[in-house]
Amino acid sequence: MGFSITMLVAVVVVFGILVLVHELGHFVTAKLTGMRVDEFAIGFGPKLVSFKYGETLYSIRGIPLGGFNKIAGMEQDDKDAGERAYWAKPVWQRMIVIIAGALMNIVLAYVLIAAVLFTSGIQTPVKEAQLGNVVAQRPAAQAGLEKGDIITSIDGEKINTWNEFALKVKSADGKVLHIEYLRNGDTRTANIIPEYDKSAKQAMVGVVAATENTSVSLPQSLLLAARQVWFIIYTMVASLAGMIMGTVHADLAGPIGVAAIIGEAAQVGIQSVLNIMILLSINLGIINLLPIPALDGGHFFTLLIEAVRGKPLSPELMRRSQFIGMALLLMLMFFATAQDFSRWFG
Repeated sequence: MGFSITMLVAVVVVFGILVLVHELGHFVTAKLTGMRVDEFAIGFGPKLVSFKYGETLYSIRGIPLGGFNKIAGMEQDDKDAGERAYWAKPVWQRMIVIIAGALMNIVLAYVLIAAVLFTSGIQTPVKEAQLGNVVAQRPAAQAGLEKGDIITSIDGEKINTWNEFALKVKSADGKVLHIEYLRNGDTRTANIIPEYDKSAKQAMVGVVAATENTSVSLPQSLLLAARQVWFIIYTMVASLAGMIMGTVHADLAGPIGVAAIIGEAAQVGIQSVLNIMILLSINLGIINLLPIPALDGGHFFTLLIEAVRGKPLSPELMRRSQFIGMALLLMLMFFATAQDFSRWFG
């Protein structure tokens, strides 16, 4: 897969927005509950840009793969923040602050889906095999195919629908396909050799189907967006449960894989980038809610224990659980990154 400035910008923007929204959830709820926030940062590593407004330092750091809020008193033995410390607040307020980041990612996905539906309507593929976007430097574009072309036959076999065209391409890795198509009523021919796409795990030629658009009212878009978010959450949770139970293959993507997916979406268009952002935002929200120490869900789980016991866990036990959680996350990251290299670099 080639690389371009457009793809790099898309990766940085998508990661930046997802992290910004997540950390804003923690930041706003911490402020609303009276906690002192010493720093709000996007990214890790050295500071690139920073300024102080009120009591909070705002910064953008060099590694755009995360972010953090430095809330005073996050450690139980930190006594400097007084009554504005995190641990000085009631447990229900701390629960809100911890869970707010993940919920904001899900809210972002909902807003994006509703906005896309309201502004663009519902897009459904046309019945015939008509090309929508044609990705540059991929087999279809190299063979001279353009947006709007209608595929009529492949290797002499008549093609009536997009699904028939897609099935022919899917099973033709490395095989030359002789294609007949219509452009402005004129019949033309082209030879195309589909290429195996490692992310899709099938042969592809770099095209998407042309679509028909149906307008959607604002109330309809809000309702349909809620249904779509619920469907995505249900599907992701079911897949995650299947991976844990061993009934579903653990096909994971690390930072390299996610960046590559965003980059490929940027080659297709803004709509594809928004679709990927929606899925990643919900995914980030769900993953962060898992009851694993070092994740928001793990922190929330310890607060539930505190609410039941009437007192927090000891600082030593908290540190040990955080260490175990971080070790698990690093192992998972290593596994996902290994799959990235296997998937993208053979």
